[in-house]
Amino acid sequence: MKPVKILFVCVHNSARSQMAEAFLNDYGAAFAIAESAGIEKGTLNPLAVKVMDEIGIDISKNEVNSVFEFFKNHKLYTYVVTVCDESSGQKCPIFPGVREMIHWSLDDPSSFEGTEEERLEKTRVVRDQIKANVLGLIEDLKSKYNLD
Repeated sequence: MKPVKILFVCVHNSARSQMAEAFLNDYGAAFAIAESAGIEKGTLNPLAVKVMDEIGIDISKNEVNSVFEFFKNHKLYTYVVTVCDESSGQKCPIFPGVREMIHWSLDDPSSFEGTEEERLEKTRVVRDQIKANVLGLIEDLKSKYNLD
């Protein structure tokens, strides 16, 4: 079986989509390939890098990508998962051949206020929500594709 290709999209590809990509490529590597991109190209969020590093996943060297570049380059995906608010997710281009568009509404770490520790704690909550969502997605994919 060819790997299931999944694109995670958020506004700037700086935190949420980067974390989702890393989790899926870590936990679902046997049958899936994930990429991530932003509606607008941003810069990697240091809070996301730090909270992922806390659990042993290094995203510090990840590139920040543009969803429109992926679209123009005719990249194909089985699933597109938006991990931003509803209005931002609506700006995502429609990729041909996508079996399903999935939406996860998650808070944006770049909008968090407070001390660095308070912002890190809120980012950890988002990280853990993303991990749970990715693990649920993996279980759904295993069921749909009869994978072990």
